[in-house]
Amino acid sequence: MELTLAGDVVRAGYEARERFYDSRGYGKVRNGDIDLAPVEAAHLLYRGDIESIDGMDFRAFLGSAAVSEVDFAVYKDLRDRGFYLTPAREGWVDNAAGTDFVVYPRGKGPWDNEVAYRVRVIGERDTIVATDLGGCVLAVVDEESEVTYLNTDRREVSGTSDAAVPATAGELLGERVVCWEPPAELYEQAFYGQQLGDDGAVQLSLVEAAYLTQEGLLTVEGGAEAVIERGREVEGDRFDRRLAVYTALRASGVAPKTGFKFGADFRTYADVESAENLGHSELLVRVLPADHRFEPRDLALDVRLAHGVRKTMVFALTTDGGDEIEWVAVERLTP
Repeated sequence: MELTLAGDVVRAGYEARERFYDSRGYGKVRNGDIDLAPVEAAHLLYRGDIESIDGMDFRAFLGSAAVSEVDFAVYKDLRDRGFYLTPAREGWVDNAAGTDFVVYPRGKGPWDNEVAYRVRVIGERDTIVATDLGGCVLAVVDEESEVTYLNTDRREVSGTSDAAVPATAGELLGERVVCWEPPAELYEQAFYGQQLGDDGAVQLSLVEAAYLTQEGLLTVEGGAEAVIERGREVEGDRFDRRLAVYTALRASGVAPKTGFKFGADFRTYADVESAENLGHSELLVRVLPADHRFEPRDLALDVRLAHGVRKTMVFALTTDGGDEIEWVAVERLTP
């Protein structure tokens, strides 16, 4: 069987179509023959289904400029797991931009119009822009060619934590605000702050206090401006991003609390009825600028930690000023 590399495709004839496309979903039909993407042809060479391409065996072909070793590692792994998949090439498959493979459900192929995953491939030392996540599976190939799959999904964050809070007064002390005589609802129903002791006083973080002052529910000397200015002194521009995300979470019926011990900005509770009968927090939220570039190692650490404490990792991607927020959830996936 003669196979020829022509530009960025491998040309094969009718016999190859019967053996590889019709029975196992390799390639794309062209005038009765098939075209193979180089990574597909490399896999057929690896399996011994074909002997050579333009005289190149598997070793020579994988070492050529035609094939990415990282793409091959993912393609082989998914084939080994029992999936048919198609390289995301223009004119080959209906595909969202920025992904490398379209993967079909087990038992299905490119002729069935069903998609299980859209996969984007990166190496462990590559970076990826935060806004490129969502709606795809990120396949990270490490230095030993093992593949880690991370499902990335755009989502809305919502809950039912919306207890009413009477107005109260507080005192700005360093990096926090203390409400010495707060209404019981502040902590017990709405889950703002932490109680200082048995006397009922509640300590608020700066981001909580800034939100409450902006909502007209807390009075502090100097008003919201004084709290926000203190927050900027402590955190710089990051405080404005965190405040925008905190405000959006509260507006969506979610109660955010500090996520410091988990390495995040917030942990969130979707359905708070009372602080006494508090359920398990569901999300860890990290606040990042929309142009943030992830290193795969950092993503893997965040996702592993969140999974270990039975939470989902969500990144809140903010524009300057926090006018727009995109929520991207990332979770470990075993295809």
